[in-house]
Amino acid sequence: MKKITFLLSLILTTITHGQIVTNGDFQTGTAAPWYGNAANVVDLGGGTFVNQANVEAVGNAFNVNLSQVVTLTSGNTYELSFVAFTDSVTNSRSLIVGLGQAGAPWTALTATSTLTSNPQTFTYQFTINYGDAVNDRVIFDMGAALGYVFIDDVSVVQVVSTCNNGVQDGTETGVDCGGSCPPCLPSPTVAAPAQPNRPAADVISIFSDSYASIATLNYSGVDGQPSNDNTFNTSWCPGATTLVQVQGNNTNKVTGLGCEGVAFFAGRFNASGFTRFHIDIWTPTTTQDKVFSFKFSNWNNTTTGETNAFEYTATNANTLPSGAQGTWITIDIPMTSLNCINTPPGNACPSVSDFTQFVITSNLGTVYYDNLYLHKNTVLSTNDFETLNARIYPNPATNLLNIESEISIEKVAVYNILGQEVISKSPNAELVTLDVSSLQVGVYIVKTSINGNVSSTRFIKE
Repeated sequence: MKKITFLLSLILTTITHGQIVTNGDFQTGTAAPWYGNAANVVDLGGGTFVNQANVEAVGNAFNVNLSQVVTLTSGNTYELSFVAFTDSVTNSRSLIVGLGQAGAPWTALTATSTLTSNPQTFTYQFTINYGDAVNDRVIFDMGAALGYVFIDDVSVVQVVSTCNNGVQDGTETGVDCGGSCPPCLPSPTVAAPAQPNRPAADVISIFSDSYASIATLNYSGVDGQPSNDNTFNTSWCPGATTLVQVQGNNTNKVTGLGCEGVAFFAGRFNASGFTRFHIDIWTPTTTQDKVFSFKFSNWNNTTTGETNAFEYTATNANTLPSGAQGTWITIDIPMTSLNCINTPPGNACPSVSDFTQFVITSNLGTVYYDNLYLHKNTVLSTNDFETLNARIYPNPATNLLNIESEISIEKVAVYNILGQEVISKSPNAELVTLDVSSLQVGVYIVKTSINGNVSSTRFIKE
């Protein structure tokens, strides 16, 4: 019974780990470290040891008790599992079980199990909510009913959610969502709005496919010091940033907002002369009564930290549409709309000489964003656009696709309708020919980088 029951317990608790109870199967032949007046280990035969108690007088449940001191953490969820039964004469009786404090005020989280003469496995989950002021214990209180109580295979393990492991497991119907986890949130199916063809010198881009970005930013590592790699996942903000593709367009997905920090020590810049700030955001949840705030941190050419900062909070009262969700929201505001934060005291504002960090704080939950940049509100003329923009021919194409410009083409990338990159070249030439013969028939997006600007064009593969 013991080995089979324990095996089944392992199979049924794949979301748990770390056995906390000692001598839960009583196979030592002794009760220790179990204690209480009901601590009494017996051999049922064949080396099968259980704890046996006989309640001969009804009183308070805690008058007859079996306990073990364990260490639990407030806020964590634990699964208590055990096998219990009574004798055939008693046939049926109750048992109070749970997790609680091993000292005053004796707060406990409990459940009542109904025992029969047939061994049953009981499983309960408890979330510790009484703090960590005193030691914890496993509780079996049996003094409120007459008759024998046999207890075996006691287990306490912490429940670890599978909703954040990046794998579809358990009862999940999607990756980390559905089933036992919260429903899957929708994600954008349309890329962020295409950006104007602005002169490269009039844009400082932190994240965008439309413009050449400042020094390369990655998505891992620890930042906060000039010697560290630039990163969208800093140690000083809990938000987790991942790079996703939406219609072939690089997009940042932030979960755990809160706070997302973007550090760019190798790309710190002087924002003087730049008149507007731009970002496109998308959220699966409503913006009603929510905020989306951002801050530029100015370090004034030091390595010791912020000397002043500029921040803006988008609300329903200004630039955050009331009740919007599942659509791209454009925030494009004058730099004068940002409030100067004079920290520490004595540093004059406004100083924009050394923007070194960008921080997002929000209570929107999951947020997708793109086209994060400063600009001078200028757009290339039609003639300039025609000069820089590539000509793509033939379109539709069967075997070969030509991209031609009077200015050197830095990069060409082709994406399918799922946003997957299927062709990529960095020709640094005015004419590039792509072999598209192996592509499936359908519609594709061609992104062409010329002089720091990116244009997107559809082409049809026949």
